[in-house]
Amino acid sequence: MTDIPPPRHALTQLSDEEELFRSSIRTFAQAEIAPHVREMDEQAAMPRTLIDQLFDIGVMAIEIPEAFGGTGAPFFLSVLAVEELSRVDPSVAVVVDVQNTLVINALLKWGSEDIRQRFLPSLASGTVGAYALSEAGSGSDAFALTTRAIESGDDYVLTGRKLWITNAKEAGLFIVFATVDSEAGHRGITAFLVEPDRPGFQVGNKENKLGIRASSTCELLLDECRVPKANILGDVGRGYKVAIETLNEGRIGIGAQMVGVAQGALDHTLAHVQERTQFGQSIATFQAVQFQLAQAQTEVEMARLGVYNAARLHDAGRPFLTEGAMAKLFSSQVAERATSLAVQLFGGVGYTKDYPVEKLFRDAKIGQIYEGTSNMQLQTIAKQIMHPKG
Repeated sequence: MTDIPPPRHALTQLSDEEELFRSSIRTFAQAEIAPHVREMDEQAAMPRTLIDQLFDIGVMAIEIPEAFGGTGAPFFLSVLAVEELSRVDPSVAVVVDVQNTLVINALLKWGSEDIRQRFLPSLASGTVGAYALSEAGSGSDAFALTTRAIESGDDYVLTGRKLWITNAKEAGLFIVFATVDSEAGHRGITAFLVEPDRPGFQVGNKENKLGIRASSTCELLLDECRVPKANILGDVGRGYKVAIETLNEGRIGIGAQMVGVAQGALDHTLAHVQERTQFGQSIATFQAVQFQLAQAQTEVEMARLGVYNAARLHDAGRPFLTEGAMAKLFSSQVAERATSLAVQLFGGVGYTKDYPVEKLFRDAKIGQIYEGTSNMQLQTIAKQIMHPKG
């Protein structure tokens, strides 16, 4: 009989290093974030001191090589960080997510050596990054953008307006997508690295959002903003590739965020039902309550498996397009169901701001919207299963 190789580790079986990392993030979130969640939500702002702490513990530069001041860790640790932070406050988690899965990933994959030397050290030490793709007329149709880039000597001159830009208030570096040739369609799109102190660049109004309120989401205004050609990320006309491939990775991060939101809501609910009494006994003894929580925890665990699988495939250099879309789709659905159940089982108090589940309920909605709506994920999955390769 042919020797059968030993089985690989289970997806959720963490190495000692991964377990230590997750534990440290969980401890940090409880000690440094949890006491301030309500205040940040009400003020719709995140203190710079907290962002500085995120840099201090290394979660803002997870994949940046050590030579540039980062930790040089795999993508999977970004997923763990986002999940753990989201159990406490997904507003904080999305700052970490955009920094790692969108901005840093794009620079590592598409940046020249000059760009890496100029920008990675600052992204590892205190500069927050932002990713500026969306516009008023280009949401799901991301490449219908109208921001223009006109060649002018050693520069390009950018003019246009971006919307829904996460981290915009805090960012010291933006990846801005603009077209150098509107008649070329998506093949005219180019990615530019833009610092906010450039003349003609302005961070506009901050959105007053339903959830993840402490995370800034703003418009960007570019009025003949000159950006040197040396700040082009990738090649001219290849910005659509930068955007697509980066968002494919970003979806896994949003999946992790939604798993964290769902698990955080269930953690609060499991504790509450043990303490809440009705008809002379803890409501945790009621079979109806037990079955609902069992169903919810099962769904969260399945969502976690999907996210971890996509992340492990990424780190193994294997295709993950379908798995990433599935992970984001399912985890965002699970987050909505789990947080809704949490509010329901808390009862009337769950509908008040005195308890954390109503905030997580509001936070969960964004998972089906940003970085590709659920319908866009279904479109991606359908295309892959209807026309499989290989």
